[in-house]
Amino acid sequence: MTPEMVAQVRRFNRVVTQRIGVLNENFLASDRSLGQNRLLWEVGGQGCDVRSLRARLDLDSGYVSRLLRTLENGGLIVVEPSPDDGRVRIARLTDAGRREVATLDQRSDDAAAAILRPLNAGQRDRLVTAMTQVDRLLTASTVEVRQCRPDEPQARFCLDTYFAELAERFDGGFDPTRKPFRDEEMTPPAGLLLVATLHGDPVGCGAMTFLPEAGAYIKRMWVARTVRGLGLGRRLLAELEERARAAGVRLLKLETKDVLREALGLYTSAGYREVPPFNDEPYADHWFEKSL
Repeated sequence: MTPEMVAQVRRFNRVVTQRIGVLNENFLASDRSLGQNRLLWEVGGQGCDVRSLRARLDLDSGYVSRLLRTLENGGLIVVEPSPDDGRVRIARLTDAGRREVATLDQRSDDAAAAILRPLNAGQRDRLVTAMTQVDRLLTASTVEVRQCRPDEPQARFCLDTYFAELAERFDGGFDPTRKPFRDEEMTPPAGLLLVATLHGDPVGCGAMTFLPEAGAYIKRMWVARTVRGLGLGRRLLAELEERARAAGVRLLKLETKDVLREALGLYTSAGYREVPPFNDEPYADHWFEKSL
């Protein structure tokens, strides 16, 4: 990261905030702040639990509570306990709230059209294409990666979803008990498990177990379909490699299967070289190594 990069991001932020109108005291000609209007959108037609609202918008708990209280006092939402779990609070739009969101949607469409209208067709295409790329990159920058124990709920979700996807993609299904990779092998000091989250939801994982003679074995690399193409698999792999180096590992090993074409492409582009089989993994067609 260079100072020029930081300066360009700051310039971009200034242009965007001015052009889309968020500097106006009453965003989209409403009598509410941008934060209040955005919360209305996030609550949506189906409602949303308050914890998810905080995670999705990355806002302080107290600030979200104040925004919700203002919207509730204005008759636009109700906040009530979940019928399934009284400890969970659900925010829902009232009839007045739904009408207000419809008005905001129309004003937002008009504001977007006002940005596009002065441009010619080619410029519009370039702007929308660039915005799509920026959207994906900003989403990628929002993903957090942390080390988890395999028995934590987010880790279990990732592993179980990974197993289900392999069972769907492999001819003959997938049985993780045929050659198990046990939880203790992904738990320090024997190994570790990384879990990626987006707005608090688990979206990827990668595990590593340490081997004798300064080696390590990478397993359970998975990225959710909803975030593929954001470079998350490469990021997880890079973080595993970084932790391996810090632990004194000199040789990484992994394997994968023909049908997992995206994994083959990732490992090859990351500098892994194909080698003869080094184990009897029943679900492998290709074995790889990389010197650190």
